[in-house]
Amino acid sequence: MASAKQRPDPPYRRIVAEFRTRILAGDLRPGERVPSIRQIAQRWGVAVATATKVVAALRDEGLVEARVGAGTVVSARESRRERPAGPAVQQAGVPKGSLNREHVLRTAIAIADAEGLGAVSMRRLAAELGAGPMSLYRHVTGKDELVTQMADEVFGEVELPVPGPEGWRAKLELVARRQWELSRRHLWLPRAVSFTRPLLVPNMMAHTEWTLRALDELELPMEIRAREALTLPALVHTVALSMAEEAEAEQETGVTHDGWWLLQRERAGELLSTGRFPLLAMLPEETVSDLDGMFEYILARHLDGFAVMVSRDAGRPRGEADVKQP
Repeated sequence: MASAKQRPDPPYRRIVAEFRTRILAGDLRPGERVPSIRQIAQRWGVAVATATKVVAALRDEGLVEARVGAGTVVSARESRRERPAGPAVQQAGVPKGSLNREHVLRTAIAIADAEGLGAVSMRRLAAELGAGPMSLYRHVTGKDELVTQMADEVFGEVELPVPGPEGWRAKLELVARRQWELSRRHLWLPRAVSFTRPLLVPNMMAHTEWTLRALDELELPMEIRAREALTLPALVHTVALSMAEEAEAEQETGVTHDGWWLLQRERAGELLSTGRFPLLAMLPEETVSDLDGMFEYILARHLDGFAVMVSRDAGRPRGEADVKQP
């Protein structure tokens, strides 16, 4: 039987093969930065989506790794040898050769902490654990459930005191700051949480229950309490997304936040020297980059507004507080 004509490899595979050859030959050395996704797209004349596949394939093979502040670099030679478990397993403190739900989640969290949520896949997780991909499905049904369980596992890291500090405002400040600390520790977390399709998992539900109970003393309608219990973490995650985006930008470009501002300083100076923006010219640079300060400001102003609403409605019979705000 005549053999069918062999189809050429997809463009991304040819680019991967070129990188693989250069890395294994030592032309690209461990720790050396490889081109970013945009640079690959420009240099090889391919779409950004194709360039993204290149980096993902190299990462899956253990040839490259993402480092905050350095972008994507060639992995150390030791990490490219075959072994029972990958570096994320070691980072998570998971015993080699073991596989249970806790180990699966801790390893997935370690991958996400180091490289972002996009780096987490069933195939990558199996490689890190030194297990077959199908064996993971005994613990999670797929990536969607995996991410949900990862988020719940992370929320379980926080202990909320019972009954907590005195007063509703102190309680809300406490739970918001605990969630902010979680988002700083796990930059991928805001992308894993939905407020329109809330995750029905015990640790996250415990945070919501605790927040609702913190408002008991105000005797507010449950609808308002529920809205506050959803609004507060939404504020936290909105600011936290900026941290996640900054980390991703550093990984992709290799340019730190401070380095980016240095590059923009000349352009900013040109604009501000025109006199068109006198108030912006007085703005301290650190104000924009201080996300901790931004979070504290947003939290304080939100609770100020909530306190005004509570004070305004304090004299009304229970159940007649305004639900719809102008």
